[in-house]
Amino acid sequence: MLSARGVVARGAVFGLVLCALLAPAVASAACGHAYQESPKKNVSRGRAPLAIGDSPMLFALPNLADEGFRANARGCRQWPEGLALIRALKRKDRLPKLVVVALGSNGTVTKGDIHEALDLIGKRRTLGLVTPRESGGGAGHDAALVRSEARKHRRARLLDWVKLSAGHSGWFQPDGLHLTFDGAEAMARLFGKLLKVLPPPR
Repeated sequence: MLSARGVVARGAVFGLVLCALLAPAVASAACGHAYQESPKKNVSRGRAPLAIGDSPMLFALPNLADEGFRANARGCRQWPEGLALIRALKRKDRLPKLVVVALGSNGTVTKGDIHEALDLIGKRRTLGLVTPRESGGGAGHDAALVRSEARKHRRARLLDWVKLSAGHSGWFQPDGLHLTFDGAEAMARLFGKLLKVLPPPR
């Protein structure tokens, strides 16, 4: 059951998603605001794990917070912006042990992006890599690249959202990309599987 906070957050995010679906000109203006939810439980010793995403993650922010993530999403966000967020947290010595990146639906993913993320988090942290769905619900080169790179690097963990969500049309809005309530819950459950890499809470 959603809390009052969750209902309000979902209402705001749902409005933003509707803008993205129905009014591209308005959506472009709406891209400038990032939404963040604080974790609702402690899942490790240290800073809460961080999830960074674009518009498909927006509707799942309360669910991710319930799993224990600090979840940050913005419409139209691409990999360079996600890397800038990681870089800023590193400069402030505020990077957690687990950083999950769910980007690529609004642009492309390159090997260089993933390698830079691994360099930024360093050798003692884990990078979760989420395969991005494309508009319409399909999967393309980006998902294949994310799978390949996740297998090559010991500090990377694959979260195959494309594979998990295949055939679940009820998880998505008509565009096959943005989430419904069921999709938001499914995404949060998938991300939650990575929490086992963290030290247990005190």
